[in-house]
Amino acid sequence: MADPTDTRDTGPRVGTPLWAFLAGITVVGFTALVVAMIRLDVAGLVQLARGPLFWVLAVLVVLGELRPVMVSSATAVGGTYPSTMFTFAVLLHFGLPVAVLMQAVAVGMNGVVTRKAWHRVMFNIAQSTLALTAAAVVLGLFGVSPSPGVPWVPSGSDIVPIGLAGVAYFATRATLVCGAVALHERRSITRVLRATVGPQSLVYTALLGLAPLVVVVMDHSPGLVPLFVAPLAAVYFTATLSMRRDHQALHDELTGLPNRKLLIVSTEEALAEARQGERVGLFLIDLDRFKEVNDTMGHPVGDRLLQLVAHRLTHSVRPGDVVARLGGDEFAVLLPSIRDAHAAREVAARLRAALTEPVRLEGMSFDLDGSVGIALFPDHAPDFELLLQRADVAMYLAKEARTGVELYQPDKDRNSPERLNLLGDLRRALDGGELKLYYQPKVALATGSVHGVEALLRWRHPVHGLIPPSEFVPLAEQSYLMRQLTAYVIDAALEQLARWWHTGLRVPISVNISARDLLGSALPEQLEVGLGRFGLPPSAIQLEVTERILTGDQAYTQETIKALAALGVPLALDDFGTGYSSLIRLQRLAVSEVKIDSSFVRRLADSQDDDRIVRSIVDLVRSLGLRSVAEGVESDAVAIRLAEMGCDLGQGWLFCEPMPAAEATGWLRERFGSGPESEYGYRPEVSRSA
Repeated sequence: MADPTDTRDTGPRVGTPLWAFLAGITVVGFTALVVAMIRLDVAGLVQLARGPLFWVLAVLVVLGELRPVMVSSATAVGGTYPSTMFTFAVLLHFGLPVAVLMQAVAVGMNGVVTRKAWHRVMFNIAQSTLALTAAAVVLGLFGVSPSPGVPWVPSGSDIVPIGLAGVAYFATRATLVCGAVALHERRSITRVLRATVGPQSLVYTALLGLAPLVVVVMDHSPGLVPLFVAPLAAVYFTATLSMRRDHQALHDELTGLPNRKLLIVSTEEALAEARQGERVGLFLIDLDRFKEVNDTMGHPVGDRLLQLVAHRLTHSVRPGDVVARLGGDEFAVLLPSIRDAHAAREVAARLRAALTEPVRLEGMSFDLDGSVGIALFPDHAPDFELLLQRADVAMYLAKEARTGVELYQPDKDRNSPERLNLLGDLRRALDGGELKLYYQPKVALATGSVHGVEALLRWRHPVHGLIPPSEFVPLAEQSYLMRQLTAYVIDAALEQLARWWHTGLRVPISVNISARDLLGSALPEQLEVGLGRFGLPPSAIQLEVTERILTGDQAYTQETIKALAALGVPLALDDFGTGYSSLIRLQRLAVSEVKIDSSFVRRLADSQDDDRIVRSIVDLVRSLGLRSVAEGVESDAVAIRLAEMGCDLGQGWLFCEPMPAAEATGWLRERFGSGPESEYGYRPEVSRSA
């Protein structure tokens, strides 16, 4: 059986239910041990000790107690010690006192070798003594009371008493150990028993079933007893391989933490067993400044840092809480039982405090930090997917506001039930090929030459038809789907770029990304890999970000922006004029292009205020040595006015509405004519799209 306090070596606090349980079982178990020693046939034991069989059995029991047979990677299941087979055989052949004595010595030596805490060793001696006592009582009811002087050898007619004794032994150990585990991890004993009884019963059946055969061999050919080590070794190695496969499927390879699959199972179990008035907490943790360490010191150091973070998080939570790694530098913590939101914030603060302790690696000191989002059941969500989504919203708010910890707040979440349904549809759309890229050209206002195209995402829902990006992109931005959505768009754009560039249409593509995409390290790496795979230069793709990243604090996004600049991927500022950007921040941001928001451009010919705003933006952008692009150009008058102001490029329905890839390819070939270097002066009468 698993030890009840595997995660900690400090004893339980005095007065707690766990302390009372361990103390009670220890007292009762040692009382049974003393009674057994009083009943020991000392003369028979001395006579037995003069022969080699006693010492062979003693060695086998001690060795079998050193390392358990693991049948599952689940903590509650634990392992089964091979010593069970030999101890039960001693019980059948020589009686309870000798079996209890051997087992107690073996458990004590195990505690010394593995440096277990004294309370664990004492509890294990007590619970194994009680299990052997229960088995001996059952045998006594059938008139079986062996001793060293009068050993017992079972026959075929003794299957029933032996079987019932084995059941009593297993049931006692399972109940006592699972009770301790349940109290230690604050889980229901039913849940622990359900996770334990199935896998453990198979191993116990094999070990206890072999015990009568050991007795028969001891009686007829004692020298053959060590041969039982061979089948035990086979069981041990088979179980180890099975457990290793199980562990790999449910745990993160780098840190050893549970992965998303195991987190889902653990959360669903916690939700199913949550009592009335009890809350379940799910935390999402994203490391800050991890990319800086990864880029500076290399991936091996970054991996060691993640392992250290995993260790710190694991030792900052209570037994029974689950720390999982979802991927990259993102971790999750499940609290199966939490009192209220205030207690959840206290746990989150403790986790952040553990993360912010300075780290020394490779002779250097690193300062880490993390943003924590909290969602509670049943306050915020009824199931795992929704809990994770809302913890993700809270984490993003914590990162954006630089508060460190945020509890999910419905008034800050734009996700209505209808939008959440849409989020589920979007997740399926990413896998089902419903999302497509359309392309809208950017045209030079002075010459009419094509200077690039913007990739625009379109979603044709099988039920609701065409859904505009304004409905589903903000929804994705507040969820874990944003990274997946951005990855899809970039991959699709690079694939189309490769088709165009390798056939002579060397037109750069602009791709919109959210401020959230700049919070992680995945974007530059994805671009570098994608550009290399398709054989494209970094200048072939341009990233457009909204002005909002200027109005917020850039501490979290600066590293990603630097990485993009180092890679050579140009950056454009979208929807300029709608925020409150400072000139200093605009100068510091590594952008090559500024796009004037369409709300000003459309009213240009009718509003003097908008005319002055656009002119000021064009002059400002030009003074900084950047390129200006006017969005929403829909009339000749507006295009001519923009050209007079000195605006470089225009984009809008006047030139062409967004087109699917095949149509955009034909349009570009027609405009480029004989070659990609040809230019066409701006002529409104021929430039308008049909």
